[in-house]
Amino acid sequence: MTTSTSMKDNIRDQAESFDLDSVRARLRESGFDGWLFYFFKNNDPLALSILKLTETHMFSRRWFYLVRAEGEPVKLVHSIEADALSSLPGERVIYVGWRDMEEKLQQILSPGIKKLAMQYSPKNAIPYIARVDAGTVELVRDAGAEVCSSHDLVQHFEATWSRAQLESHIYATDKLRSIVDDAFAEVKRRLTKGEATTEYDIQRFILDKFDQYKLTTYSPPIVAINENSGNPHYQPTETVHKPIKEGDFLLIDLWAKRSDMKGSVYGDITWTGFVGDAVPQKYVEIFEIVRDARNAALDYVKEAVGQGKQIFGWQVDDVARNFIESKGYGKYFVHRTGHSIGEEVHGNGANIDNLETRDERALLPNTGFSIEPGVYLPEFGVRSEIDVYIDENSVTVAGQPIQESIIPILK
Repeated sequence: MTTSTSMKDNIRDQAESFDLDSVRARLRESGFDGWLFYFFKNNDPLALSILKLTETHMFSRRWFYLVRAEGEPVKLVHSIEADALSSLPGERVIYVGWRDMEEKLQQILSPGIKKLAMQYSPKNAIPYIARVDAGTVELVRDAGAEVCSSHDLVQHFEATWSRAQLESHIYATDKLRSIVDDAFAEVKRRLTKGEATTEYDIQRFILDKFDQYKLTTYSPPIVAINENSGNPHYQPTETVHKPIKEGDFLLIDLWAKRSDMKGSVYGDITWTGFVGDAVPQKYVEIFEIVRDARNAALDYVKEAVGQGKQIFGWQVDDVARNFIESKGYGKYFVHRTGHSIGEEVHGNGANIDNLETRDERALLPNTGFSIEPGVYLPEFGVRSEIDVYIDENSVTVAGQPIQESIIPILK
């Protein structure tokens, strides 16, 4: 799937508590003196998630929460919302006016806080992390702290999967893989029997399968033929769709997660087929370019993990993009190579991107992401999407077998 990042599908239960010891340990390991969270007018949903707060809290005034690598945390809150952070450990400091707030912010940062993590990204290079405004960063710098990006801290607490989450992802992706086969078979069944069918009909068919397998999604799958497949964000609706006929090129992109498990992780895959018994060469040529770019990126990840080598999102994007450019289709590859996957289909970890952003976040162990290069021509577009999970020494690709050739649907 190629759409932009959304927030958490399900806000964590308030009963889940903030893990202060884990954050302190990570700060020490990363060389930070502290991590400063700042919240106002819903600027930072990452802060809410990491601190295990909910959007139901009364937050109408600015607050800060400083987690020190050593020593107790500090809560800086407005006097009329003095209990705003009552669920969090640490000393409470109350301010009244803006002068008071700035003075007390300087006071809590002054003793020993030199290198400070915030939801900040230099030059907004990673906008998914850049949640703190420039003026607040200036206030913190005036207190003598070096403001650094929290991007890998956020990844550690927001993008890593537990063993149960990995199993939920494998379940979802394997079911999606089965549903792709079911959808192609349904197209064949309907056309063979002379039944009219449309992109929208097959989209509804897929959603019924989601219910059957206890899957849920925040938006319907993409079912796109011919020129519609050349639009990465096309989605059929009840009123806007095309009929599916013999001779059509068909792209299906579907994403979902378990509906019966809290904290479940999405699967997200894309397959293509041709509504006929033999696939024309013009489709085969483009598919093979996209497939080989996908496989080159996957091989790069596997080699790095096998060698214990740290790599970054932008580097994997370069592998796929350079391959497509070498075949003369670079200008038709118009989106990043992949995205982080988590409890939301677009997660808060590193994206496989050196086009829309230069994602300099490391690919951390126990995280997952898609690899989905594409070539989009005016008459049709090809995307091939797989999901990749990495740990310390292995790579898992769920939803086997992955696509190696276009499916001749009527064969």
